Amino acid sequence: MGVTGTSGPVMDRDEVDRALARLGAEHEAIETSLLALQDHAGRRLLEGAELTGVTRERWAATEAAITLLWTYFDAYTAALRSAREIRARRRWSSRDDLVELTELLRGESVTVAGGAGRLSHHFSLAALVDRMNELYATSLDMVVAADAVWSALPARIDLLAAELQRTRTLAHSVGVRPGEHPSGDDLERITRTLKKLREQVVSDPLAYWKPAEGSSAPGGGKPDTTVYDREARALEEVRREIDAVLTVRQDAEQRLIRLRDLLSRADRTLAEARTARGEVLAKIAATEVPVVSGPPTVLQEQLATAAEYRRQAQWHRLSPLLESLEQKAEDELLRARESLTAVTAPLAVRAELRGRLDAYKAKVARHGLAEDPLLVERYDAARRMLWSAPCDLRVAEQAVLRYQQAAAELLGAPRVPGQGGPVDQRGDAS
Repeated sequence: MGVTGTSGPVMDRDEVDRALARLGAEHEAIETSLLALQDHAGRRLLEGAELTGVTRERWAATEAAITLLWTYFDAYTAALRSAREIRARRRWSSRDDLVELTELLRGESVTVAGGAGRLSHHFSLAALVDRMNELYATSLDMVVAADAVWSALPARIDLLAAELQRTRTLAHSVGVRPGEHPSGDDLERITRTLKKLREQVVSDPLAYWKPAEGSSAPGGGKPDTTVYDREARALEEVRREIDAVLTVRQDAEQRLIRLRDLLSRADRTLAEARTARGEVLAKIAATEVPVVSGPPTVLQEQLATAAEYRRQAQWHRLSPLLESLEQKAEDELLRARESLTAVTAPLAVRAELRGRLDAYKAKVARHGLAEDPLLVERYDAARRMLWSAPCDLRVAEQAVLRYQQAAAELLGAPRVPGQGGPVDQRGDAS
């Protein structure tokens, strides 16, 4: 180290050479970055675009920053060139040269005019590099963000708009039109939204940029596709609706045939229930039998409307009507079956009692008790009640229970050998 100067200790020749090498490398890197920024596609687009909103404000500030960057770079270049010239005077720099180089390399030796009436600014080379890096980062961030939005969204919007046009053509062919079908109205709204979105993206790309949280790197973030994604989903929903309408057009006849079959089966089941109700009223006494309603005429009317829609190729109207009718027809068939089950329940109870009575008779017969007077008496009483009309189910059930109880008592009592039943010799084993 030499004598202390205004910029601190005087640098020796090695320190000067190292500083010049470092500053030369920084100069080359800065120049490369500035030229890349100058040639950046996003910057060229920004220069030629009719900007609006936040992008216009940011670009005005960025243009000024880029101009200032080149001004700073020119001053940096001039200072570096002066330092190199001083160093090149002699192979072994004199003390005066080293004092001058120390002031130039470490002191606030670079003066940059303020412009537009502003005061000049004085920088050291290191401070000037820091300032250029700051301006470059903010400028590049703006350029990269705008370019990223322009690279991502307009092309995607155009592709979606083309798909939208194909969908509109297809929708029109199946009668899905604005004012006549909700999906037709949706297509009109999506068309307006996409047109407006594209105009805004082209003129104000930064309005559709989401900076990355916590990131300081230039261009940290991603395009905001919220509006685009929403309209893409809406179009997908419309496409599904159109597909459903097309499916209706393809299989409408088969679906109508199936509907007619369902309603016919429901009518036959209800007719069977009405017949069964008459039989129950004649054969079963002292019981409540539900009334069987007739088939709903509204479903037949809607079925006729659906057939008319098919003849007139009004697929957009036929589609929701068929879906509604299919559900209603299934419900109607279920209701008819439940009605038949409810009406025939007393007959099912009587059949169960008959089966139980005969099962017990067979059981006592296997044990040689079929001719027991009490069992014969109770069996005959229960049978008369169950095979007579009208049958009182409550009384008949009590008669069957009495027969069961008598049979259970006899089957559970010890029997004497020779009375006609099998001998239980299990007690001998003990």
